[in-house]
Formats: sequence, C-alpha cells, structure tokens
Amino acid sequence: MQEIKVQTVLNGAPFSIETGYFAGQANGAVIVRQGDTAVLVTAVMSEEPQADIDFLPLTVEYREKYYAYGKIPGGFVKREGKPSDREVLVARNIDRPIRPLFPKGFYNDVIITAYTLSADDQFDPDVLGIVGASAALHISDIPFDGPIAGVRVCRVNGEFIVNPTYNQKNQADLEIVVAGSKDAIVMVEGGAKEVPEEVILEAMLFGQEEIKRLIDLQEELRTKYSKPKIEVPVDEEAEILREKIKEYTYEKIKQAFSIEDKKQRNKTIANIFEETVTILEIPEEKKKKASFLYKDVVSGVMRDQILFEGKRIDGRKPEEIRPIWIKVGVFPRNHGSAIFTRGQTQAFVTTTLGTPSEGQIEESIEAGEIMKRFMLHYNFPPFSTGEARPPRATSRREIGHGNLAERALEPLIPSEEEFPYVIRVVSDILESNGSTSMATVCGGSLSLFDAGVPMKKHVAGIAMGLIKGEDRFVILSDILGDEDHLGDMDFKVAGTRDGVTSIQMDIKVKGLTKEILQQALKQAREGRNYILDLMYQAIPEPRKELSPYAPTVTKLRVLPEKISLIIGPAGKNIKKIIEETGVKIDIEPDGLVKIYALHKTAAEKAISMINELIMDIEVGEVYLGKVTRVEDYGAFVELMPGRLSLLHVSQITGERLKSAKDTVKVGDILKVKVTEIDDQGRVKVSLKDAPENIEPKNKFMFE
Repeated sequence: MQEIKVQTVLNGAPFSIETGYFAGQANGAVIVRQGDTAVLVTAVMSEEPQADIDFLPLTVEYREKYYAYGKIPGGFVKREGKPSDREVLVARNIDRPIRPLFPKGFYNDVIITAYTLSADDQFDPDVLGIVGASAALHISDIPFDGPIAGVRVCRVNGEFIVNPTYNQKNQADLEIVVAGSKDAIVMVEGGAKEVPEEVILEAMLFGQEEIKRLIDLQEELRTKYSKPKIEVPVDEEAEILREKIKEYTYEKIKQAFSIEDKKQRNKTIANIFEETVTILEIPEEKKKKASFLYKDVVSGVMRDQILFEGKRIDGRKPEEIRPIWIKVGVFPRNHGSAIFTRGQTQAFVTTTLGTPSEGQIEESIEAGEIMKRFMLHYNFPPFSTGEARPPRATSRREIGHGNLAERALEPLIPSEEEFPYVIRVVSDILESNGSTSMATVCGGSLSLFDAGVPMKKHVAGIAMGLIKGEDRFVILSDILGDEDHLGDMDFKVAGTRDGVTSIQMDIKVKGLTKEILQQALKQAREGRNYILDLMYQAIPEPRKELSPYAPTVTKLRVLPEKISLIIGPAGKNIKKIIEETGVKIDIEPDGLVKIYALHKTAAEKAISMINELIMDIEVGEVYLGKVTRVEDYGAFVELMPGRLSLLHVSQITGERLKSAKDTVKVGDILKVKVTEIDDQGRVKVSLKDAPENIEPKNKFMFE
C-alpha cells in the first residue's frame, strides 16, 4: 500500500488530505487532518441504481469517537450509541453542499461515513468532514461534479479567522460554516451577535477565498490517485415523454397555480396528471416514471411564471410577504405562549421557565458534561401538512430546524445572573406551507416576551428563495413550500433590527454569486423589519411580571461552610425542606442559595427552615435535640447536624441520679436549654431548666 498525501497550512496549523493505505474496499476514502485532529471519510456506492425513484438516495453519517479524545463514554453503557444532536447537525452540514453536485438521473445509493479518529483541544473536526466527503467522492469512481470544500469563519476583534481554534471561537461575534466551489458559495450555516448583513457577506466571501486553496489540494490529490468515473446513461425515452406531458399540461398547470389554497391547488395539479395519463395513453408500467417527469414540468411552469411574468404561485410580488396574524398569551397555564401565522404556515410556540436542575445535561466529547440553560425544541407533526400518518421519532430535519431557531434567539437571552431560570421554548407546527423554522423564531420571540423573559429586542426570521435562469434570476421573500421544493435556494435569515443572529442557506444549483447573495440579504433585511413592526405591535416589551404559574426565585446568601448544614447527612435536611414546602433549591459553591417556589408563602417557609439550620447555637436559647449516646455521667444530644452537646446527669432532673441511663436512652428527643459554650466550642445543655412555654428554635427538624 502506498500513502498519498497533500498538504498546506490553515490558521497556522498543518492541514492535509491523505489516501491509499486504508478502507480499501470503499469507492473512495481519505483522512483529513488539521493539527492533531483527524477525520476519516469514506464514500461507497451501490452496484445498481434504485428503481422507481426520482431523487438521489444519499445518506451521510458522522460519528465522534470517544477514543479520539482519549476518553471513555460516560453513563452505564460504555460504547457510542445513537447519534447525538451535534452529530446529526454535522452530518446535515456535510450532506447539504454535496447533494446538488451529483448528476441528474443518478439514482445509485451513496453512503458517506465520517469518523473522528483523533481530536486535539484546538480544532473542531466538523468542517474537516465536509472537505473529506468531497475529496473521497472526487478521487472515487462515483459521478460527482465537484470538488467543493468547507471552512469555518469567525470574526474576533474585527478580524476574520478561518478554521479557528476553540478558544478563538469563544471570543467571536460571528461564526459561520461556508461551503463552496472555486466560483461560488453552495452552503452557509451559522450565527452571530447582531452582526450587519454586509459583514455576513464579507465573511462568506472571505471563506470562499480560503475554500479555493482546499479545492486546489483536492485537485492535486486526484492527479496522484483517482479512479475513472462511471457513466450515467441518458434516458432519451424519458425526454420524449416529458415533452409530450409538457405540451398537454403546461397551460392547465398555469391555471391551477392561480388557486390560492395549497391543498386545493395540489389536488387540482394531481387531477391534471391523472387526466394526462388517460389522454396520452401512458401504460401502467410507465405511470410512475411519468409522474416524476410531470413534477419537472410543474416546476418548469412555476419557474417560467416567476422569471418571465413576475408572478408567484399565490399571486404575490417577489418581495411581498404573506398576511401575518399574531396572538400572544394564548392559554393561561403556559408561562408564555404565542401563535404566529404567516399565510398557511402556523406555529404555536410556548416558553416554560424552570430551575437550574431542570437544564439539559449534554455530554460534549471535548468539554465533558455541560448544562444547557436555554433550549428550543421544534416539532413537525404530520397533520400540519394534512398527512394521515402517525407521528414518528424526532427527525433530523426537526433537530436541524430547532437548532437554527435556537441559535437565532440565544444571543438575546438574558444571562443567568440577570434571569436565574432555565428556559425551554417549544414550537409545535400546526400548519405548514413553507418557512416553519422562521415562524418558530418569530413565535419563540413573542412567547419569550409573553413569559416576561427580559429580552432587550424581538427577533424575527424570514426564508428567501431563488429562481435562476440562464440569463436572469429572481429573489423571493417568504417562500411557500412549493417554492422551496421547486426552486433553487432556501436562504433563511433571522435577527433583530440591528443585525443577523442566525443564517442557513441551501441551494440546488452549483453555486451563488456575490450579486445574488447581496440582493438576498438586502431583501431579507427589509422583510425582517416589516415582520418586526408587526411583532412589536402585538407585544412591544416583555411582561413586567411572570405568570402566576411560573416559579418565583428568592435568593439567600450563606457562608460556604454552612452549606453542609442545609444539605444535612445524606441530603436529609434539604429533602425535608423540599417535601414540606414544595420548593426547589439550588445551592452554588459560593453560598448563593436560590429557592424556586410557586407561592410566596412556600418560599418564606423554606427560608425560615434554612435560617434555623444555619443559625449559630446561642447560650440561653431552647432547642430540640436527639440523644445519640448515653453514659453514666450524662447523654450526648445532637442539636444540629454534627453539633453535639453534653447533657450532664446533674442537669436531667432536679433529683440526684446515679446514672443518666436510668432516665434517657438513645433516640429520645429532648427539649433542652443551652447553658454554656466553652472556649473550644463545646456545648453544655440542661433538661431541667428548659422552660415549657418557649418554642425550640429548631423545631421543624423534628416534626
């Protein structure tokens, strides 16, 4: 076996792609390295194409191996399990830029697998997977119109950095992943802290310049090691049938597109196809292929109307946004809620406030366990599109859309010091006709305002589309589902009036020029500001008071050495407080105690119980105590957890006793008075002098 390696330097670290000595039975396999981080990527193709499909059956899997970081998985099962949300999101980032670059009519299964084999504490392996997928395909016999490459771009102190270190990422006000070819950008994913659109575009173009170097690297690798590409046969019979279908259906489809209601429009378009099958006498065995060709014709009609007539499916102008309807405070028991409706897309979004213990624990391979304080979950049930099928497990699409919306809102979430709650936003899509993730951003911002979360600004999102011809293009604002499926771009931009907080772009063409990106961002900003106006009309500022059903927070500071007294042996004391009051308690190592309660009286009772636990024992005060040991000369009585006192035999009764064992036994609860605390902190108590009419200061501990 021969090792073949090409290399350069990226962000001051060696960057290389190598092949030739591993995974020899894959169609293509490479290892991409930056620093000590290494990712293996393989590309495998099935021998035969799938029958009766009209899409590329591409699957991308990304897995981070714990051994890469020199770690053993946490939890009971000591092996890697199902993919984490991060692994799903990285797999999507690898999939999206390569998917448009396979030839039309290629229906063989293609499986891309990426494993993190080694990882340092400097460079994130995720973008190496994008480069690896392209390189593995480029040197293989799989037909692929690449190469492309992907890089991460951050801005730190006004300077752009490509493939930053983890430390540089943490200091950045902008972080995007950009994928592209030598000539154009094909995918963008990332977020920012209210950064202007001009800076976002500048970051994309900076990333593309760096991408060119990585494409040159792949071309160099292909000259040293490659396989001849397989030929994809042209189906001439299909081309003839497509023209026949187009001739008969073109004008009918144009008329159907004038129907405003999505379900009725789709039903009419489906009926036109059934009529066409009969008129053209298409045999049953060719009906499925004809249906695929018909979809192409439908797409062509939509595209022609937009490019040459400026007319969209629902009659809107390219920059026009669908009617918007907003309602906040929908149900009284939600801590915050909103319905955001834009055309036939509707999101019901709620905000729930919780205690720190209710945060999401996530295991990050490089950072270990982390507690996630803000989370957004997106659900897309089948009924939202009128489909009669049961709900399934959370899909990759739902994870991706939720992450996009979460990233849009997170820069505006107040700090824990300012607002000491865990925040969960849930978006349930009730109706879908495009742009549901952006409806989630809008509904999420509205529900956070309704919940009284002290957000400084509203955040809105809008999805932009593109129809591109040979010599012209049209940018579409607030795209419909059909414009997404049949168009060339889905470009989602979210942010405030002052800048972008989240961005995601997918395209179905080979790349976008600076002119297209510039116009799309400008049009997105105009649309976003229009939506923000309506959101501020609905709820101009966060509620001044939280929902009566949200937990209240009371803070109490104690000396750090008193924490063990609050917790008690095996958590006995804190469990008792929680059981009796119904509160939740969070204790910081520095002595800050946060008490979360649904009622003020419960918080007050909990504070009282904590104060009794941490109070100092004072001479002359009355306490309850538990007898822990008895000797002839007296009994040892525990007044507080770990605080013992001596009850001398002479202080038990007014009568003279030979032995304390004659009167008290282990386990007895006695009401005693503190008579002395000596220089060494030893406490002496009296049973005979304890007054009957005074309540013990630590009574709750023994109730």
